[in-house]
Amino acid sequence: MLLLLQRWMALICSLCCFAFAQSPQSPAFEVASVKISPAQTGRGSMRGGPGTADPGRISFTNVTLFNVILRAYDLKAYQLSAPDWLSSQRYDVTAQVPAGVSKAECNSMLQTLLNERFHMVLHHETKELQGFELVTGRGGSKLKKSSESGVPSAPAPSGPPKTDLAGYPELPGPGLVMMEGAKAGAVFVFLTARAQPLSALVELLSREFQMPISDQTGLNGNFDFKMEFAPQPPGALPAPPSPDRSPAPEEDAAPNLTTAVQQQLGLRLNSRKVPTDVLVVDRVGKVPTEN
Repeated sequence: MLLLLQRWMALICSLCCFAFAQSPQSPAFEVASVKISPAQTGRGSMRGGPGTADPGRISFTNVTLFNVILRAYDLKAYQLSAPDWLSSQRYDVTAQVPAGVSKAECNSMLQTLLNERFHMVLHHETKELQGFELVTGRGGSKLKKSSESGVPSAPAPSGPPKTDLAGYPELPGPGLVMMEGAKAGAVFVFLTARAQPLSALVELLSREFQMPISDQTGLNGNFDFKMEFAPQPPGALPAPPSPDRSPAPEEDAAPNLTTAVQQQLGLRLNSRKVPTDVLVVDRVGKVPTEN
């Protein structure tokens, strides 16, 4: 009897170990191709996928592996630490995307493809990176609390949004949109946010400046706000914040983004080291395995 009990316990243990050893199959494209690009110079392009005019196919031409990893893991450049050659070697990637797949699911499939073809070894770690903290100005926030929940009641219409007389995008429901327009002969960026949390503004600022931004305002809930500012090159450093009692800008001049945040929203960007989750590429092949 004791021997039988021991055998049953051994069987149960082995089944449990087997169950824990198995992992759900990673989502993958049924048909995909990854090749070294013959061009190796010039501009690359990343087209297609969910949310585009060609949702059933992705086509990346003459792209760096660095940018493909950013796309697959939904990262900004400062969130990825990788060997230098990942920013120079170019590849062509195509894949058929199953119907009904979301953008996040498509990105997961792209992760699987990269791991299969390049045998990547990755890990996450927290690094102290130069960035900014967003705080309220001395005069307090100028953000208007929204009466809406922030959940869109209907899908966004296709095509560019209409604008009001001042040039700001008009939104049918919750969302954040910015677009370029003209004002007094100068080019402006007009931004409209409807029923958006501060995290939406932080995401926008970190994307524009390509630096981590930490929200230290303590402002919760959803807000309605608008901004207008001068276009800036991608990754341009924020201008130093001016004193809270700064002089009014010239009427026809578009303020930089830092000044717009301060003067129009009542918030400030202060230079700080920001703890940031970074994806580190430990090992990756240079030549993809055969398709």
